[in-house]
Amino acid sequence: MNEMRRSALQRLSRGGALAVLFAAGLMRPIKALAAEWSSAAFEAKDVPAALKGIGAAGAAESKDVVLNAPGIAENGAVVPISVVSNLPNTTQISILVDANPFPLAGSFDLANGALPDVGVRLKFSKSSTVRAVVLAGGKTYTTQKEVKVTAGGCGG
Repeated sequence: MNEMRRSALQRLSRGGALAVLFAAGLMRPIKALAAEWSSAAFEAKDVPAALKGIGAAGAAESKDVVLNAPGIAENGAVVPISVVSNLPNTTQISILVDANPFPLAGSFDLANGALPDVGVRLKFSKSSTVRAVVLAGGKTYTTQKEVKVTAGGCGG
C-alpha cells in the first residue's frame, strides 16, 4: 500500500474518532471549557462583588478551612498561600486578596474525591487581608489572615 495513502487513511480515522467523541459529549472544545469561568467574579474591583460573583456573599467563618500565609512577606511579588479544607464534600476553593485591584486571585473547582488542598504564589499590591472561601456541601465557608508586605508587589 502506498505510504501516502496509508497516512491519509490514518488521519481520517483519527478525525472520525474525535468527531464521535465530541458528538457524544465525551470531549469538549477548549473554548467551551474556558467559557465556564466567572468573568463577573474575576473582573470585580471590590471584595463584596467578587464574593457575590462566586456565590459566597454570606460565607460563614470556619475553623475547618485552614489558610497558610506568611504574617510578613518580604517580597510582595511572590507570596506563598495554601488552603486546605477539612470540610466533607468540598467542591471549590477560592482565594481573595482584599487590597489588590482585582481581589479574586484564583478559584479552583475540585472533582469528586479530589483532595481539597490548593497552593499558589500570589502577587500582593500592598499589605492586605487574604481570604480563603470554600464551597462544601452546598454551603460556603471562609477564613482570613492579614499579610504585611515589606517590598515589591503589583502596586508600584
